[in-house]
Amino acid sequence: METTFCQSCGMPLQKNEELGTNRDGSRNKEYCCYCYKDGAFTMDCTMEQMIDHCVQFIDEFNKDMDIHYTKEETIANMRLFFPTLKRWAVL
Repeated sequence: METTFCQSCGMPLQKNEELGTNRDGSRNKEYCCYCYKDGAFTMDCTMEQMIDHCVQFIDEFNKDMDIHYTKEETIANMRLFFPTLKRWAVL
């Protein structure tokens, strides 16, 4: 499976079981299972609230990386990256 990113939280989508689900139970290839379930977002939030939620997982992210990011660096990177995601893109 080609690596894509959840269009809500930016999580890499590397396995089918990480994909969210549509209303009919089929896999949704744009969103992860944490952000999208049964055809709807699991959290009603703003982009900033999503960033605050995601930054909680920085230690888990850092353990698999060669470079370790601080909480501040992570937030700054998310503020740049998230507006490019479908859910947060300014129309």
